[in-house]
Amino acid sequence: MTTTTLPATDEVVTHARVQDVALPGGAGTFALITLDNGFDHTKPNSFGPQGLAELAGVLDELHRRAEAGEIVGVGITGKPFIFAVGADLTGVPAIATREQALEIARLGHETFQKISDLPVPTFAFVNGASMGGGVEIALYADHRTISSGVPAYATPECFLGLVPGWGGTYLLPHLIGVENALTLIVANPLANNKMINGKQAFELGVADELIEPVTFLEDSIAFAGKVIRGEESPARTAVDTSAQAWDGAVEAARQQVLAKTGGSAPAPLRALDLVQAARTASREEAFEAENEALADLLMTDELRSGLYAFDLVQKRAKRPAGAPDKSLARPVTKVGIVGAGLMASQMALLFARRLEVPVVLTDLDQDRVDKGVQYVHDEVDKLLAKGRVNPDKANRLKGLVTGSVDKAAFGDADFVIEAVFEKMGVKQKVFSEVEQVVSPECVLATNTSSLSITEMAEDLQHPERVVGFHFFNPVAVMPLLEIIRGDATDDATLATAFATGKGLKKTSILVKNSPSFVVNRLLGRFMGEAGRIADEGTPFEVVEKAFAGVTPMPPFMLISLVGPAIALHNSETLHGAFPDRFYVSPNLAKVVEAKIPSFYGSDGALDPAVLDLFEPAAEPVELTEEQVRTRALEALADETRRMLDEGVVADPRDIDLAMITGAGFPFWNGGVTPLLDRTGIAERVTGQRFLERGAASVPQA
Repeated sequence: MTTTTLPATDEVVTHARVQDVALPGGAGTFALITLDNGFDHTKPNSFGPQGLAELAGVLDELHRRAEAGEIVGVGITGKPFIFAVGADLTGVPAIATREQALEIARLGHETFQKISDLPVPTFAFVNGASMGGGVEIALYADHRTISSGVPAYATPECFLGLVPGWGGTYLLPHLIGVENALTLIVANPLANNKMINGKQAFELGVADELIEPVTFLEDSIAFAGKVIRGEESPARTAVDTSAQAWDGAVEAARQQVLAKTGGSAPAPLRALDLVQAARTASREEAFEAENEALADLLMTDELRSGLYAFDLVQKRAKRPAGAPDKSLARPVTKVGIVGAGLMASQMALLFARRLEVPVVLTDLDQDRVDKGVQYVHDEVDKLLAKGRVNPDKANRLKGLVTGSVDKAAFGDADFVIEAVFEKMGVKQKVFSEVEQVVSPECVLATNTSSLSITEMAEDLQHPERVVGFHFFNPVAVMPLLEIIRGDATDDATLATAFATGKGLKKTSILVKNSPSFVVNRLLGRFMGEAGRIADEGTPFEVVEKAFAGVTPMPPFMLISLVGPAIALHNSETLHGAFPDRFYVSPNLAKVVEAKIPSFYGSDGALDPAVLDLFEPAAEPVELTEEQVRTRALEALADETRRMLDEGVVADPRDIDLAMITGAGFPFWNGGVTPLLDRTGIAERVTGQRFLERGAASVPQA
């Protein structure tokens, strides 16, 4: 393309470097393109306008050489550990018109199509991480190999608010079948952006050969030589393109998408439309439909919210707002954990795996200690069985975690964290005992989910070394770590907490000492409102369905996940602090009293025992799904504004980062505040937006 309307950006250009390779057996000269942006694997290859233009020029020259008989085949591979991770999205915020969005969509198709148009056999050698456009560019080749060492293979576009719009919705289903394609295009992105590895991708049918990483390029070139010499003709499984099979799979996926998103995320529904049309559409028609879809979606607030969320997770998470100078952090060479229950044992495994320092668990009796240590050993054995650690590493990890009934075992620890019963008196007693055996500099951390750090530390000799260090369950999976500064907490303690969180590979945010901190406070307000609505007479099913696409799961399912007793304790704590806003459901209290562990039975339906316990309202008020959703979002807007006014966190972005990484709120809503701004609820309830226009929405002309 000679002219462009695309805005100038600071694109990190992925270059297309060509070298000629003599194929084995005298098969001829093979042109190998290596995609490389000049950086190491920490900055992956991506495709922006300049990189695509360079690749197009390279492919044009290779076309000329192929026609002249100078080369007999073309291959594409990536730099070490990285194939390509798709479009360069950093320039998207600068796209201000649909025409610009349509141009970038067409540019990708036009460039990649040049691979298919080459008059010689073409190959993609997927050597490393491959996502989005990285998956798609390989589909334009005649043949593909993939390394068994590929750690991540995905089409994550629907997770962000786009579709695989450079050929993915047409080429994938025609290569691997519609059901497998929908797994990659829709199901995995909506399962919190699930990735698969090279072996799993091969099993789906995306590649002709699965090759070990040590000799990957050599063996891939040898494979290309055999194909070109006619010695090998990879078999492909026939794809069922009957209307019954194809449309049935799409319709089943559509019902799953609607159940998960409530129709609030346009991207997966648009992707399904494209896949459905791909059954009978020509390649050209399908590609133009993708162009139109990308142009539409690039101009939606949902996509801009998704990119805002992506930026939070990728950038803000790495530079926590308000964290002290990291030079103040003290080294942590041994960790103590008070308690040996499930949460404590999960933490022990994490500390051992990430910090690789000795970890000692203590509890009231040897039996509990032994169970805690055994849990860690069992989990290490699972990692070994999955090949996640080798035998030497497994033995080393097991050796790092020990147990004792005597807190004197903490004597040389630099960091002790408690994970005991959520009662202030119990935690104060624990810290008083620990303080007698540790050094004055040892950090005393608490995993409390709701209690005051200041009150917990007030009777200690050294309250300045007490800090909140709140994990989310399951500890190994949930990225968020709330770090809470008590009134007396000093900078060295806080810096050590942040350094430790970084070592644990957690997303750490600084939180002011306040009831239930960030995630549990907002969830408490949201679940309390849902409980109040149900108590007033709206059926459970209506309340649950109202939040599809807003929260990661319906409110009563969330209560079941955390446990009714914990949810009740959180609501009681918050009601004690803010009785005018936080509701304690008497019906939830009945469920806890009856020791029913979940609102749902093993069959996935609401438990009749729970329904029998609920006392109907004297004058029932039954709301619609929309009314339920609006009322709960209004409560969230009110509480979010109050938290910002109180200085619980520094910025609305920290609330969104916390709700995404600690509670799994969807990217297409940007967490919480972009949704509240987009719906107008923020201004209606609080009189102002949370974010400036354009931060997580399409810029206004």
